[in-house]
Amino acid sequence: MNFYVMTLFPEMVEQGMKTSILGRAIEKGLLSLEAVNIRDYTENKHKKVDDYPYGGGAGMLMQAQPVFDCYRAVTEKIESRRKDRKESGTGRIPAGMRVIYLTPQGEKFSQQTARQLAEEENLIFLCGHYEGIDERVLEEIVTDYISVGDYVLTGGELPAMVMMDAIARLVPGVLHNEISADFETFHNDLLEYPQYSRPEIWHGKRVPEELLSGDHKKIAAWRLEQSEQRTEQRRPDLYAKYSRKQHYIQYMMKKGKMHYMDIVESLRRGKGEIVEASEDGILVRDESAGVYMIAVFDASKAAEVAGWIPRQGQGWQFAVHQECLLEPFGRLFSIRECLPVYQAVYTRKNAAAVPKNIKLEPLGTGYLEEVMSHYRMTDDRMYLEERLQSGNIYGAFMDGTLAGFAGIHQEGSIGMLEVYEEYRRQGVGGALEAFLINLQLSMGYTPYGMIEEDNEVSLNLQEKLGLCISRDCLYWIVT
Repeated sequence: MNFYVMTLFPEMVEQGMKTSILGRAIEKGLLSLEAVNIRDYTENKHKKVDDYPYGGGAGMLMQAQPVFDCYRAVTEKIESRRKDRKESGTGRIPAGMRVIYLTPQGEKFSQQTARQLAEEENLIFLCGHYEGIDERVLEEIVTDYISVGDYVLTGGELPAMVMMDAIARLVPGVLHNEISADFETFHNDLLEYPQYSRPEIWHGKRVPEELLSGDHKKIAAWRLEQSEQRTEQRRPDLYAKYSRKQHYIQYMMKKGKMHYMDIVESLRRGKGEIVEASEDGILVRDESAGVYMIAVFDASKAAEVAGWIPRQGQGWQFAVHQECLLEPFGRLFSIRECLPVYQAVYTRKNAAAVPKNIKLEPLGTGYLEEVMSHYRMTDDRMYLEERLQSGNIYGAFMDGTLAGFAGIHQEGSIGMLEVYEEYRRQGVGGALEAFLINLQLSMGYTPYGMIEEDNEVSLNLQEKLGLCISRDCLYWIVT
């Protein structure tokens, strides 16, 4: 993740960002930060970057020319790095430039926005001062207008630093405890539960008995209850959103737990957001995976429910849960791929058995070419590199040699299973899946995967590992 900050006060940004956890992440190369002084690009010999606004009014306005020339210098630097990486064959080539202007007039910054921006490789922040910036340069270079709150500050540097802090901590490797980025305040629309440390009694106040019990199930239940109570009291808006999700999760579990597990887990894990829902059907958008998940509970309403889908155009992915949705879906979109799949769900609470003779460990981006050459389901280099970079593809090694790999897709399903031909029938596939099942169980998730309708070998493996197969197919569609 590379941050570029266009500012009049670069030292303020650098001093604020290059300390503590973020400072260590910069030293390790997980993040990079460059604060670029807009004054360096003014044509005024006195380094002046502001002037009076046309039409009068209080205060001064930052001029278009130095801001634009600063932007052009930053983007040329990014493009140069892109070309160098492309020529050397390493790293991913990002698709576009995100230029964020910090302004009270922008969209309200949220944890969901932070997650979306954390997927980018380069982010450019534009920090205004005085009465703002000439509108013409904003129209030409800005892609995102973002506010950190309904109040006015003297400049954009503090909001930029707030945003960078929230985004950076979601970058793999920045936090020591990788799970902590997901399980805390605002996770799944709940505020974080109260926390306690030693001593057990302080000022006459005891640590709750549940936390001292050593019973992990009891602790988890207490924490959930406390999170729900705190959210209802302090953030009724969030609690209403959370309650709605819980209603539809329970509704789908009754309708068909195996068939709807992908939607249920997307909502449970705080990844998916309900776009539209009623007793007739549900449409969920998993932003991190770029997937819409749609189901109809009353077949006579299929056309109406299909009409909930925004007209996004080509290149979008959908998990369509009933065959009766395909015909109205086909009238709305041009379908490039339609793959029938079963869902396999691990409903047990106990861990799966993992053979000890097979070493399992995450694969880094150095294995990208090997994964590309063996995985047949996609040739999307950027997607596979992101999965490797985020530590979500694991390799199985026998006698020090890679025998196969499997991983977790962006929407949360277990998949990408490939076992090299010479290592088949030796328990490699089972070891990989069992390892990923246990990993997801340890995070409080229900493990699930999607298996092609005609893949008998994989379906048999799922049943052998104790997963339950859905009775009906759903359809994985690319438009």
